[in-house]
Amino acid sequence: MNETPESPGAADGSMRIVKILSFGFAAFTVIVTIVFFGWWAMKDRLVFGGEEFDRVRWATAAPTTEERCYRGDMANDLKQRVLARGMPRDATMMLLGRPDWEDANQTEYDLGHCLWDTHGLRLYFNDQNLLIYTRIVQH
Repeated sequence: MNETPESPGAADGSMRIVKILSFGFAAFTVIVTIVFFGWWAMKDRLVFGGEEFDRVRWATAAPTTEERCYRGDMANDLKQRVLARGMPRDATMMLLGRPDWEDANQTEYDLGHCLWDTHGLRLYFNDQNLLIYTRIVQH
């Protein structure tokens, strides 16, 4: 039997290829999505969580050609262990020094050029100047 493009056997084969390609593309998309969001959820620990906070090292840190992310390794430890919610703004400044940027309810400390962009550790305060939230921000 000679199959032509109009015959049912050829149509079934074409549909099978389309289904396989569609399934493969869907599976690929799911895998890429899981990997991306997994990395995004863990990047603070992976990039900014390598070392415990050291007050002297924090105060004396400066960018070099070898170490552009000069405070980044201590940032996650600061967020998770050192900077407690409810901590007075004055106490954070005593611990971390003068911020690189501040306004009425926020301060920010430069972490350096981490990954592909400049990052900072931003501290948010309420109207009573008590710490309510910390976040690693990218500029």
